[in-house]
Amino acid sequence: MNYFIPLNEIEFKEIIPGFFAKFVHTENISIVLWDAKAGSTFPEHSHPHEQIATIQQGRFQLTINGETKTLEAGIVAVIPSNAKHSGIALTDCKLMDVFYPVREDYTKL
Repeated sequence: MNYFIPLNEIEFKEIIPGFFAKFVHTENISIVLWDAKAGSTFPEHSHPHEQIATIQQGRFQLTINGETKTLEAGIVAVIPSNAKHSGIALTDCKLMDVFYPVREDYTKL
């Protein structure tokens, strides 16, 4: 088992235009490190996974079930299972999402 993973050895993958991701998966959770380009939009969607989203750098407008907030460093968003959500990068951003259970769709990328 590799307990330590150098993030610089994981390549970014463009998931949708303007959103580049690095993935780390365990048996139970997925962590996604995002680089988002200013003006890029993540379309509304939902999934059965619980999600915690936090921004490390920049400003990101997130809408969850119709409620919109601007995320900046130090703010955490909790997205319940099956909640509709979307977002737009107001600036270049660095974000991190944690999903439970594992995002099986992301393990195939």
